[in-house]
Formats: sequence, C-alpha cells, structure tokens
Amino acid sequence: MRRTRKLAIPVVAAAISVTAWMGAVTGAAARTDDVGVLAAGDAAAAAIAANAADHDEPADHSWNSADVAAITLNGSSAASASPDVSVSGGVVTITGAGTYQLTGSLTNGQIVVDTTEAGIVRLLLNGVTIANSTSSAINVVDAGEVMVVLNAGTTNRLSDASQYVYPDPSTDEPNAALFSAADLTIAGTGSLIVTGNAYDGITSKDGLVIAAGTITVNAVDEGVRGKDYLIVDGGTLNVTTTAGDGLKSDEDGDATLGYVLVTGGTATVTAAGDGVHGETDVITTGGTLSVRAGGGRTVPLPADASAKGLKAGVLIVTGGGQITVDASDDAVNSDLAVTIDGGTLNLATADDAVHGETTVDVTAGTVNVTHAYEGLEALKLTISGGVVDVTSTDDGLNSAEEGIDEFAVAPNAFIRITGGSVSTSGGTDAIDTNGTLTISGGTVVAHGSDTRAAGEGGLDSNGPITFTGGTTFSTGLTAVTGPIANSSPQRWITYRFAARQAAGTIVQVASGGTVIAAYRATKAFQQIALSSNQVIGGRGYDIYTGGSVSGIPVGSLYPSGSLTGATRAGAATASGTTVTTAPTTASPTSPGPAPTTAAPTTPGTTPGIAACRVTYTITSQWSGGFQGDVTIANTGASAVNGWTLRWSFANGQQITQAWNASYAQSGTQVTATNAGWNGTIAANGSAAFGFTASWNGTNAKPTAFTLNNATCAVA
Repeated sequence: MRRTRKLAIPVVAAAISVTAWMGAVTGAAARTDDVGVLAAGDAAAAAIAANAADHDEPADHSWNSADVAAITLNGSSAASASPDVSVSGGVVTITGAGTYQLTGSLTNGQIVVDTTEAGIVRLLLNGVTIANSTSSAINVVDAGEVMVVLNAGTTNRLSDASQYVYPDPSTDEPNAALFSAADLTIAGTGSLIVTGNAYDGITSKDGLVIAAGTITVNAVDEGVRGKDYLIVDGGTLNVTTTAGDGLKSDEDGDATLGYVLVTGGTATVTAAGDGVHGETDVITTGGTLSVRAGGGRTVPLPADASAKGLKAGVLIVTGGGQITVDASDDAVNSDLAVTIDGGTLNLATADDAVHGETTVDVTAGTVNVTHAYEGLEALKLTISGGVVDVTSTDDGLNSAEEGIDEFAVAPNAFIRITGGSVSTSGGTDAIDTNGTLTISGGTVVAHGSDTRAAGEGGLDSNGPITFTGGTTFSTGLTAVTGPIANSSPQRWITYRFAARQAAGTIVQVASGGTVIAAYRATKAFQQIALSSNQVIGGRGYDIYTGGSVSGIPVGSLYPSGSLTGATRAGAATASGTTVTTAPTTASPTSPGPAPTTAAPTTPGTTPGIAACRVTYTITSQWSGGFQGDVTIANTGASAVNGWTLRWSFANGQQITQAWNASYAQSGTQVTATNAGWNGTIAANGSAAFGFTASWNGTNAKPTAFTLNNATCAVA
C-alpha cells in the first residue's frame, strides 16, 4: 500500500527531524497543563505521514496468469522459453520486466535480475531451493521494482556462501542470501526459509515490504534489512541473527527514510544486536512483535555492544499491536523521542525499559515493565493516558539532565502526569526527577524503596512537587523526599508510622469514618503520602491499618475499603495553605476616591517600571509553529495578587492554545491572565505559563511586557 509522502524536512542530519514531528504533535494537541501530545491514536499516523511513502501498491499483487513465463531449475542449470531469460551454467539472468514462475532447484547457482525496464519483476517461487557457494542465491542487480511471491502450499529455500567471492577488492555487494538493489516486496501465502551464511539474510538497498508469507531467516549479520525502509504489513516472520540486528533500516542521509514500520503480522526476533533498529524511526500500529536481544535481561552485555529491543535514531512511536521485549540492553530506546500512543508493551531488560534522550510521552496503551534497572526515563517525561505498571531495581520513573549536578534542580527536566493510571515500584525511588514533578490528573501509586530511606523514597524531586489534580498515593521508608509546593492547588497529607510496616499491610485513610484511600502494601514501608480532591487543607484525617479492601486496584490502591476490624494508628492534618484565586483586596462598598496618579498626558506613555521581570523562551520551533514558555518574576517587596500580562508580537504570530493561564489575542496584542491557582506571586517568587502559536517567516521574541499595566524588565 502506498502511504502519503510528507514534505522533505530541510535538515542536515536525519535526527533533527524530531523538531518537525514535535511541531506536528504540538500543533494538533489537546492540551491540558502539559507539553503537547496528539490525541490518543494520532501519533503513529503523524509519524507515518512524516516519512517517505513506500513503493508497494495493490496493483502489484495481481497479474494475468497467461503472461507468466516458466523457469525450470534442474540442479546445475535451468531452462526457459522466455526471450528475457538467459542461462549460463547455474546462473539464470532475467533481463525484462514481467512475471516469472520458478520451480525446481539449483545446487550451486543464482537467480539474477538485471533490467533497465521500468515495470515490476515478479518471481513466483513454486517449491524452489537455491544454494550458492560463492555469492547470493537471488541477486537483483537492477530493476524498477521486484516482488517475490511465495506460492500457496510451497516451501522455498535460499542459502548463500559462507565466504563471498567478489570480482575485485572494491566490490562488497551482494551481501545477503536474498539481495536486491531495487525496491523489494515479499508476498504470497507459502513459506520461505533463508540462510545467510556470511552476512545478511534478506536485504534491499531501497525499500523492503513484507506483505505476507511464512518467512524464516537465520543470518550471521542483519536478519532482514531495508535500507530506505522496512515495513512488515503481514505474514509470519521468524528472524535469528548470531552477530547483527534482527529487523533494520539504516539510511542516514534522508530524514524521511531509514524507518521501520510494523502494521500487522507476527514477527519473532532473536538477535545478537538490536532486535529492531531504525536509523530514524520505529513505528508500530498493529501486529505482534516479540524480541529477544543480546540473549535477554539475564545475559551480561559486552562493552560497546548494543542489544536493545527497539532502537531508533529519532522517534519510536507505538500506536497499536502487541510488543514483547526481553533485552540485555534497553528494551525501547530512542536518541530523541518515544511516544507510546497505543498497543500493549511487555518489557523486561537489564537496563532501561523505555528511554528517550529528550522526551518520553505515554498517551494511551499499556506499558508493563516486569524487570528493569530504570523503568521510564527521559529529560522530559509526560504521562497523559494509558496504563503504566513498572517494577525496577533503581528508579521507576526518572528524569535527569545531562551536565547538571544530580543534587541541583535541573532547569529543563520534569515528570508530568496528567492522566491515565501509573503504578511504579522502585528499588530506589518510585518516581525520581532532578527537575520538577507535577501531577494534575490520573491515578498514581508510587512504591518507594523498602530498604533505603535517606534521600530515597516514593516521590523524589530536586525541584518542587505540585499537585493540581488526580489521586496520588505514595509509600516507602520515606514517601516523599522532595519539596511539595505550598501553593499546590490540591492538598495533601503525609503520615509516618512509629515502626516499619510489613508487606501485605492494609492502610486506610478516613475522614469522619468515610474511607478516602484504601491501600494494600506490596512491600515494606513506614511512611505514606496522599493527595486527592478529597483532601481538604487544614482538615484532620485518621490513619488505620487492617480492615479490608475491594474492587480492582491501580497498583495497590483500591477503589473502596472497609474499616471493620481495622485499628486506628494515628492522625494527620492536610498540608498547604488556602490558594488565592482572585485579588485579596475587597471591592469598596461605595465609590472610592479617584486614582491619585494622574493619567498620562501623552498617548502611549507607560505608567512606570514595575518590580517584575519577564523571561520569554521559545522551547521548540517547527515549520509554521512553535512552543513558548513565559516566566514572571516578582522582584518587588510585596506579593502580586492577581496578574495580567500583556505584550505585542512583531511578526503576526497567533497563539493557538495556552496552559496555566487564560489568554486573549486581538491582532498582534496578547493578554494573558492568571489561572485560579497561580494568581498570587509572592515577593521574590515567580509564576509561569506556556503556549503554542503559529508563525510565518520570522519569529522574533517580544521586547516589551506590562504586568497589571506597568512595564516589566525583560530577561
């Protein structure tokens, strides 16, 4: 099937294509208070559209049987009546486009396709066995397009030399048992067994589409490789390599190529190197993909080796399908971004389960991490939907910034959870960020270390922890080891037991006899923390052990509990101050005196310099769009109660959506007003909000801002 081609991305290196993709994601996002992500199910479609179209079309899969030319292989030679087929010893050369049916065997021979004609060459394999002692079994030297069709009910075998003989030292191709210098499609319902004794099993120097068939590949180096792209649309694929990667696309000179796409079928990969490797992207929308890389999580990884389950240079996007990985290296790894937007991932690894150098976004689907050193890790980690269940020996969720001291607040690192359900159990921290942690939706259950207390816990953040929504239940020897922002709109409680509580202990939090949280511990703990919309600031809550829990839990947090038979352990008072949602100064009951400051006599004169400083940052930019962050610092001696920030764009930029503030735009003039929870900016404090906007031609930063009609300094 031919997929829509995107406009080429004007970049120097393929890896930079993530900028354009992130632009597409952000521009189409349904945003809450977090970074932009596409609606569930859309990310894979966007990633596919951002890559070059494949060559396979429906018309390629039909032909007139009367036009089929027969080629009979008879051991050491072959015969054919077609004028486009020549035979020299065991070498059969096809020089014209058309459809050819092959039967029989060659004990030491080769099928060569070498034609300059533009049409497709179809090779119908009808119970064929071809072996070669010096080169490939099938070698496509030149063609417009080639299709290998596995006839129904047949088994076909291809094997190459264990040591190739080339005509000169500068020649290094062919290098696969089934080799093609042209676009290649494999179809049909029969079987194909390929043995790559020296190098690859199946390789196309252009695009490769696996449409159907039962295909078994055993290769020394790469199992199945499409240089421009590799697409698995159907069939059953079993690939084993002893030194290289399983499924691979390695074009690195074009940002729209070098991708692997799995849309259907069943692929089982056992690879010494990476299971699936895309130089740019790895995308899944369906099918079943099972990968064992480097021998699995129990096998030590040699120095400088890569044995990742799924590896991409730019993007990994899962939009559907069933993915199972057991890897001695990372299970899912991208040099830039990972988006889990559907499907089910079952991951076991000796290293990270999901690692994105810049971002990891979970918007839908299910991620089950049964074993990992760290579960989900990125500079910027966002979970807005789906189900995430992590068991790790170090951190369950992790966010860190390269080059920043691990005890400092990393300015660009964050973990944000806006929806879905998250259960994470860490041998060190359940959730650990060197930046900030914000939970604004969903259900989060964090099980921290049951052996380490000092500086380790359920929620560990160098920067502020902010609760704006959702339900969070954290446990550990220490449940929280980071600073909870006192301005968090949603309140919280913490409670420390006098002694360590054993695994299996039921803990219930109640208000006036009504259970608002019911939890059964999976491992030992001593402290709990709870934040939800049922926690009211300043109110006291009773903590019980025992009783019973019921319903289907998220992690170990149950929807309901009973205090029958429970024992009251103690009480806790909800923390946090009352959040100011509007200016605290009451409106006068009668008209007040006229303002003491005279109105300016000259139009356009500013009212003076306010005690404020504005930092305007373009955090990412792409063709036609960008994301901006704005920070307002109160440099004065008194609090700002309620704020309105105004500025003017110089190049016609138009805001499309904003978070942590409301906005209005008239022409180039923008007015941003505080949200309900960040209207008060304490002296020496700050408030921040973000937005996405469109631009065209030039995207200059604003040079002037006013806060409550007074001019601010610009950082």
